Amino acid sequence: MPADRRDLLRDAAIEVLAGSGSRGLTHRAVDEAARVPSGTAKNYFPSREALLRAVAERCVELYLAAGERLAARRPPRDRAQLTAFLAGLLHDAAGPGRDRLLAYQELQAESSRRPWLSAVLDPVAAADFPAFEQAQRAAGLPVTAERAAVVTLALHAALPHLLSAGPATLAASGLDDPERFVRALLDTVYPHRP
Repeated sequence: MPADRRDLLRDAAIEVLAGSGSRGLTHRAVDEAARVPSGTAKNYFPSREALLRAVAERCVELYLAAGERLAARRPPRDRAQLTAFLAGLLHDAAGPGRDRLLAYQELQAESSRRPWLSAVLDPVAAADFPAFEQAQRAAGLPVTAERAAVVTLALHAALPHLLSAGPATLAASGLDDPERFVRALLDTVYPHRP
């Protein structure tokens, strides 16, 4: 199986999940999105479970690759750089990373009914906790595991709202301005000392 054809199909499956949700994820829809002959996805991923596993594994691969790119950058050295870094992640979620995150959210919902899928996806969210804690520590904040977890959980909780982009919800939560949202979050968790 050529890796490039597998990746083409798995990326098309992400596109289908993002556009049509879990119910729309069919072999035929993936073939159409990938612009390959009918039956191609079925040849590579013979069952719906195999297709779900393949797209989940692709989401994990893309997440880990993004994490490696971020790790190669200089860590934030202060609160302002940390704010810019975290706000940048939120901007990416609402922009270029939107399809991948929508697919991931669909897969997470599906994993509540398929424990094996939860096991495939778990490394994604779990990796954010130490990575974000390290970023907060590098920025010179008085980090505890609990404080770092609160920041990570707040960012995770923001994602569905950014993806659905309801203007009233974005305004009510402060997510209509990701920089302001992150500043307020950090100020709440790590108040400035007089």
